[in-house]
Amino acid sequence: MIKREIYLTKIREFYHLDLIKVLTGIRRCGKSTLLKQIIEEIKESGVKEDHIIYINFEDISYSSIRSYLDLNTYVKEKIVDEEKYYLFFDEVQMVLDWEKAINSFRATLNVSVFVTGSNSKLLSGELATLLSGRYVTFKIAPFSFKEVVLLKEISDRRDIEDAFDDYLLWGGLPQRFEMKTLDGTKTYLRDVFDAIVLKDIVKRHNIKNINLFGRVVEFLVTNPSQVFSTSNMVLVFEKEGIPVSTKTIYQCLDYAEEAYLMEKISSYDIRRKRILARKDKYYLTDLGLGQILNVNKKAQFGAYLENIVYNELVARGYNVSIGNNNGREIDFIAVRHNELEYYQVCFTLAEESTKEREFGAYENIQDNYPKYIISMDKLDYSWKGIIHKNIIDWLLED
Repeated sequence: MIKREIYLTKIREFYHLDLIKVLTGIRRCGKSTLLKQIIEEIKESGVKEDHIIYINFEDISYSSIRSYLDLNTYVKEKIVDEEKYYLFFDEVQMVLDWEKAINSFRATLNVSVFVTGSNSKLLSGELATLLSGRYVTFKIAPFSFKEVVLLKEISDRRDIEDAFDDYLLWGGLPQRFEMKTLDGTKTYLRDVFDAIVLKDIVKRHNIKNINLFGRVVEFLVTNPSQVFSTSNMVLVFEKEGIPVSTKTIYQCLDYAEEAYLMEKISSYDIRRKRILARKDKYYLTDLGLGQILNVNKKAQFGAYLENIVYNELVARGYNVSIGNNNGREIDFIAVRHNELEYYQVCFTLAEESTKEREFGAYENIQDNYPKYIISMDKLDYSWKGIIHKNIIDWLLED
């Protein structure tokens, strides 16, 4: 397994500090492996193995630890001297009121604490209050395409393009690359999807109408990168004889976001410098989890490319929104370190009408921030200062 330097470089400076290190992300995105890589680096720094305590709460060996009191007792029995201990709690949300134990460890013991969880609200409520200013968070994602190329150890352009075609459909969840066949990949992704829906959403929120929820989620994940309309969605279900309210749909969206199945971004009016209401888009955290439900539907390659670019910008540390330029949509406004970049994404610029649409989206934007168009084209279509890049070349940049 490759070392995930994109995250390790951000986390290393916190290894020995008493700030709580919180790693969150979708199930099976590699959080456990990343924890083990951190543990190995901490050992290499000279920390003794018996001063490292690691618990994976999905391991049945730790099934007796179900409350913060159980966790407190277990850890304090392991600590036998005044030297610093390193505590690693994987999928900690499975422990009831776990934040109370974590806060106690931080306040009373000489420890460095790392926790992971598969829920975006891991830091909501009491934990945020108890640990205000005393934790740092790192959002972990499935493999980027550059990590896939490193994992497969490929350098030939044809092999890289084949790997991208596979990535475009089946995503970057690390363990799926251990599958030897397409059927194995589909089975694995289906199992992960079911675990997210049943364990992280249905069970957590005590959803009664599982069939309805499943249909709503299926609609969401098979239509990525689209401006979302609850009213249109209600009409779609009504035609199928499925009664559903806008409130239910919004609830399903919240649950899907909470479990990191997808992310919402808002639209920003460039001229008026304000967020536009009801112009949200949703992007899948991993395209493979949408593809397994995309049975008998035409592949939406342009939407998939847009989704990949969004995920890559987030992984690179950008804050991302949709741009509205006097009625023309700009796919992404990306901001990092007070620097702004614009991005348009399309499958190909071969058609003249497509060129006019993609380049025209930047019309009348007078600032000097970089403006990009990303596509599958190998020819360079850069024009009038607008930079065109092939998506594979862009994904493999340093």
